[in-house]
Amino acid sequence: MNVPACPPSRIHGDIAARGARIDFSVNVATSTPSWLIDALNSEIANLAAYPDADRLAAAEELIAEYHGVPPDYVMLLAGAAEGFVLLPHLPITHPTIIHPGFSEPDIIFTDAGRPVDRVILPEPFNVLPSISDDADLVVIGNPTNPTGVLWRPDDLLGLDDGRRFVVVDEAFIDVVGEEHSVIPQVPTHPRLIVLRSLTKTWAIAGLRVGYMVADPDIVLGPLRRWRPHWPIGTLQIAAAEAVFTHGVTTLPEHRSQLLADREAMLRQLATVGWLPVSDSRAPFVLVRPGDLSPDQARTRYRKLMARGIALRRCDTFPGLGWNYFRLAVRKKPQVDSLITALKE
Repeated sequence: MNVPACPPSRIHGDIAARGARIDFSVNVATSTPSWLIDALNSEIANLAAYPDADRLAAAEELIAEYHGVPPDYVMLLAGAAEGFVLLPHLPITHPTIIHPGFSEPDIIFTDAGRPVDRVILPEPFNVLPSISDDADLVVIGNPTNPTGVLWRPDDLLGLDDGRRFVVVDEAFIDVVGEEHSVIPQVPTHPRLIVLRSLTKTWAIAGLRVGYMVADPDIVLGPLRRWRPHWPIGTLQIAAAEAVFTHGVTTLPEHRSQLLADREAMLRQLATVGWLPVSDSRAPFVLVRPGDLSPDQARTRYRKLMARGIALRRCDTFPGLGWNYFRLAVRKKPQVDSLITALKE
């Protein structure tokens, strides 16, 4: 349904997480794998040289091979956020953002002078709405941040009317399962754009690495013209190489561990009445803080922050408010500390 909503904000989880003793605010793994650190350390001595364009192309080919698409369909990015920044350079005038969702594309299109149609989903946020015929680009997350809702690929492909661009933010889908990705459908859907992140699962948010999968003529070619001559650094290329030669082999273990940790965390939260409002399949959950009013929830948030426990406030997401919190999935000791604080 199309309803008025508060504008999105650039208050992201990293702001609350700075200096926190226990961080539930940022959806990034808590430690960088040793094999990835080793790969990055091995490149430090090479930083005097400019990034190698052939090596960048080889890394993109490695990613393409993993997904089963042609190499020219992949563009390595300085984080998936760079991909969103590039999108206003496409020939669009009426972007639509499905909310609650990641706020950056909404802000980026607005700043670029493209008025955004915000489509707000009601709880439990799992029914796709009809989209206006005027929409020439639609953005949706899969799984969606902050709800964690996972959409069926066929449902997402149904947004493609052959005329509009459909942008699917798959920043967290690697820990859910590649069978849920629409990347294999990109070669047959020339206006389908998929954005992926390497910073979440592999705990390298400070390095900024992601990639876009899209048609090379309709999307990637035009967007490449707006990038600098050396768009990706040597360490970013090395990180991509390491992830797609070794990291992807460890994903089955990551997925099973996430499932166990998420279920355990939800059981713990239920003991204090903090219950999920959506069926999250992501490394985070969206909950209501018991029977607290929005003002009481804001006060509780500030008290937790004072104790060094960071949660993700949700008043910055269109369609949500202070009566919701997003919590990154964490291990039992961290959740125990949160539960103890909530009981006091």
